Amino acid sequence: MRLGVLDIGSNTVHLLLVDAHPGGRPLPFASHKKPLQLVAYLEGDGSISRAGQDELIGFVREAREFATRHRAEDFLAFCTSAIRESANGSEVLARVREETGVDLQELSGDQEAAATFQAVRRWYGWASDSILNFDIGGGSFEMAMGVNELPDVALSVPLGAGRLTREWLQGDPPSAKKVNALRRHIRAVLGECVPQFAHLGTPHLVTGSSKTFRSLARMAGAAPSAAGPFVRRELRHVDVSLWARRLSAMSSAERAHLDGVSELRAPQVLAGALVAECALELFKAPSIEICPWALREGVLLRRFDAKMFDAVEPLPGARLGHAELDSVRRPPVHEGV
Repeated sequence: MRLGVLDIGSNTVHLLLVDAHPGGRPLPFASHKKPLQLVAYLEGDGSISRAGQDELIGFVREAREFATRHRAEDFLAFCTSAIRESANGSEVLARVREETGVDLQELSGDQEAAATFQAVRRWYGWASDSILNFDIGGGSFEMAMGVNELPDVALSVPLGAGRLTREWLQGDPPSAKKVNALRRHIRAVLGECVPQFAHLGTPHLVTGSSKTFRSLARMAGAAPSAAGPFVRRELRHVDVSLWARRLSAMSSAERAHLDGVSELRAPQVLAGALVAECALELFKAPSIEICPWALREGVLLRRFDAKMFDAVEPLPGARLGHAELDSVRRPPVHEGV
């Protein structure tokens, strides 16, 4: 079965096609993406401009045609903070639906955190026991922790690397005063989150998903992406603290020459490093493992799990009704995905 998931993020719009079958590992088949920063198309009132909508609609059409051409049997499409927080998000979604036939599902921040956690859990398995996962996006920062397939706590806060760069780090490079002000802001926001995880105890494994964490780990000496997803990659608190100081003294052009940093993300990697540094400090994590799976894989896994229940014959004597099956397929925390 070939499944496609279209992710409308804050930095890029990305279609991923994977092949999977009941009981098998989803294998990437093809990818189609474009660097489209919707926040660059925001009007003064916080709405996405007509030009930004046109760019988005054009790519959604491309993505659907790409999926059809490669015989995808199912097509999922979702959007996160870039549209969720825009002043005209509902109008943009309606226009996309009308002009492309694609129904973009709007995920809440907590749903993002939970879906990403599900992908991380599936990657590391049950032997990892309690997992705490961090994910730095363009508009928001997600945290989730638990011992099961779905997290016990899932939170999202407006500490995305792109957002913080626009709002706090003007200048190239920004002044030390602005960097320190942002540090205080991040600490204040995360300081209110940490107590909500206290009752879960100390995690057995702390992980980081998202491109920002992969870039930071690469800068700190982790293996390049070409080495494949099964190479263990780690990011230590001491290393991210060192790189946060280095990045604060670099221009965007200088950062773009670093291993793991693209020209698109060079301006915002400093903000990402500051968030990562503070999160590891406040959650008392000396290091994190970098997970190659994140939100897209979480959404795909959830849809594939639902299809697997439809495809697999029930065990002899099983009496699982439709209502019970729905509760297994679609936990409340994921409603709307």
